[in-house]
Amino acid sequence: MAFDFKKEYKEFYMPPKKPTIVNVPKMNYIAVRGKGDPNDEGGEYKRSIGLLYGIAFTIKMSKMGDHRIDGYFDYVVPPLEGFWSQDGIENGIDYSRKADLRFISVIRLPDFVTKAEFDWAVSEAEKKKKTDFSSVEFLTLDEGLCVQCMHIGSYDDEPKTVALMHEYMSSQGYSLDLSSERLHHEIYLSDPRKCAPEKLRTVIRHPIK
Repeated sequence: MAFDFKKEYKEFYMPPKKPTIVNVPKMNYIAVRGKGDPNDEGGEYKRSIGLLYGIAFTIKMSKMGDHRIDGYFDYVVPPLEGFWSQDGIENGIDYSRKADLRFISVIRLPDFVTKAEFDWAVSEAEKKKKTDFSSVEFLTLDEGLCVQCMHIGSYDDEPKTVALMHEYMSSQGYSLDLSSERLHHEIYLSDPRKCAPEKLRTVIRHPIK
């Protein structure tokens, strides 16, 4: 059976619907940076997703070709994630200003994928898909101490869940630690093309200290 990150690391991907404190270890990601409203059909965010999955599946299918990755094991491609920020906003995201959003779209990499293997995948994807993947990067992040919660519902309703997270954080003696290095983080467990808005599941995570 293929290794599923969501099932094996439930504390990071399947938190309860009530806020909890978690210490997130260092992880490697496929990443694409950009800005603008994520709902724009021809925008940078939509393009970033195609680039991410192009590399993610090149790595996953590498065992089928001539290239072999040491330590490879069969796995389910982890869910899409996003780190979000806005200039001048210190406590999260202003959902009325989506055009001002900056993002880092990411998909987690299995630990066996090195920077060299990542570079091979980019080269291989460019060759096979005739697409420019030069904006895709190998990104290592160490989120550390965070408050997180499972949000059920529309992305536009996230402020209600964020407010609960911040209330819980304060009650436990922590303070928010959002910065240019530590960002608002979302993990998308539902496909909005196939799921009603009120049933979307999104992990929301904020750094704390």
